[in-house]
Order: sequence, then structure tokens, then C-alpha cells
Amino acid sequence: MQNLTSAVNATSDRNLAVIVKVCLVIPIFSVFLYFIVLMLHTFASHRHFLESPRYILFTYMLANDTLQLLTSVLLFLFVMAQVNFALIFCAPLLFFSTATFLNTPLVLAAMSLERYVAIFYPLQRPAAWRADRIWVVIVSMWVLSCVQPTAEFIMSKPRGDAQMDILTTPVQCKSAVLYVAPAITLFKVVLNGLFFALVAAVILFTYVRILLGTRSMRQDRASVAKALHTVLLHGLQLLLSTSAFTIPFTEHLIVLHVGWLREHMSFLNYVSFVIVPRVLSPLIYGLRDESLRKHMQRSPLCCATIAATARGRGLARVGPGAKGKSLGRSHLLP
Repeated sequence: MQNLTSAVNATSDRNLAVIVKVCLVIPIFSVFLYFIVLMLHTFASHRHFLESPRYILFTYMLANDTLQLLTSVLLFLFVMAQVNFALIFCAPLLFFSTATFLNTPLVLAAMSLERYVAIFYPLQRPAAWRADRIWVVIVSMWVLSCVQPTAEFIMSKPRGDAQMDILTTPVQCKSAVLYVAPAITLFKVVLNGLFFALVAAVILFTYVRILLGTRSMRQDRASVAKALHTVLLHGLQLLLSTSAFTIPFTEHLIVLHVGWLREHMSFLNYVSFVIVPRVLSPLIYGLRDESLRKHMQRSPLCCATIAATARGRGLARVGPGAKGKSLGRSHLLP
């Protein structure tokens, strides 16, 4: 009887933890999705944004972060609900989650290089950095980000039963379902380290080059200062993205010394290093842009515009005469 009571209490605690986690993730993702839809609607409504390589890269970053968050939230909900399905349907989610995660630092490096090109070559942009050719850079980044997950899926195999059928056998959809040899795992860690070090070097180069070049240039200092701030924010975003690689070490240390359950620590790291950096991207790069912010405030999807429109319709419906009539009747009431 005591064992049954303990099992019931453990189940109740787990259900409560699942509800709390889902109620925390879904509102954050909903706020992120609202800003994404608002920005994409603004870009689609004003074509001049799509004539600038900077805004095209920013739009691509929004699409990449949306796909990354969508796949990761779906995987999170499947794990929380303990939904199992065939590996053939799980593999695309794992693939896009990894590819979009690796694509984020490439986009940040490309946006920093675009600011560098815009300042030092304003009239003689290289062909790949023009608005009509920027798709070449975007396709190249997507191909590079797909190399590692493609190689990992080719060289890995399903963990567990050797007779597992990838078309019918249900599995829990998470990265641990695939077995990767230790040598391949070590190679992947080294490759990721070199990958992010190269991106950090590009961002640092563009920042230092712009900073030193302002002394000999006669351009508008305000625009140069904005470019420096943008590149610096790219570095901050890269730091947040790189911190995701410390998840295994932080989980081990905190679980060992603090005594938290590993699943709770994994959730905290997921929110801190996966969700929060992607949610901050539209707030950092979108809301700080004066031109984009003004157009967003005028968008019919903006909350402020909806509230102002509702107030205007209410005043128009009441009217000054109706307002005076209602006041006159109010004096006759007992």
C-alpha cells in the first residue's frame, strides 16, 4: 500500500511538473510567433525592405529561428506527452532542429559582413552582397549547415534493438534515439568548436575593422556607430548560441552539487540556451531599427494599432450628440 501511494505521488508530481513546463514554454513561443508574424507582415507590406540585403538577411534569420523553435518545441511537447512514433517521421524533426541551430551563427556572420561591405564598399558592392544576388549567400549558408546533420544521420544507427524497423517501430523522438560512435561524436565536437570559432573571428574582424576605419572615413558617424552596435549585438547573440554547447557540463555539475533532477536541469538549459536566444533575436534586431519599428506600429496586426482603431470606432459610433444625449438622460434617472 505504501509503495502504491508513493507511485501515485510520484506520478502526480511528474504531471504537475509537465503542466508547469508546458505553461512556461507555450506563452514564450506565442509571444515570439506574434512578433515574427508582425515583422514578416511589415516586410511584405513595404517592398523597399526587400530591396536591402540587410533586411533580406534579417528576414532569413527570422525564418530560420522560427523553424528552429517550431521543431524544438514540437520535440519538447512530444517528449512531455510521451508520444512515440516511427523513426522515419522523427528524423526530419531532428535534422531540421540541428541544421537550423547551426545556421544561426552563419546568419550572424553574414549580417556582420553585410554591414562591413555596406560601410567600406557602399557604391561597389560585390555581386553576392547585392539585393538581387543575396540568395547565393543564403543558399550557401543552408548547404553548410546541412553538412553535419547529413553526415551524422548517414553514420549513425538506431539505438536499441538491432531488428528495429524505422518505418513502423515507435520510438521517443529525441537525439538519444540514434547511436553515434564515440569517435564520430568527438569529431563533431571538434568541428562545432572550429565552426563557432571561425564565426567569432569573422564578427570580431568586422567589428575591429569598422572601429579602426572610422578614423579615416568621412561617412556619417551616426550610421557607423549603429553598425558597430549591430555587430556587437551579433557577437552577443553568438555568445548565447555558443553557450548551448555547455549544456552537458552544466547539467552534470549542477546535478552533482545541487541535487536537482536531470530532467529539470535539462528543461532549464533548454529554456535558457535554446528558446531565450531565439526569442531575443526579433527584439534585438527588429525593435531597435527605427524604420522597421515605425512601420510595425502602423501595421494592422500591431496591438497598439488595434486598440487605437477600436477606440476610434467607439467614439465615432457614440458621437458628440449621442454623448450629450446620454448625459442628459442620466440626470433624469433616480
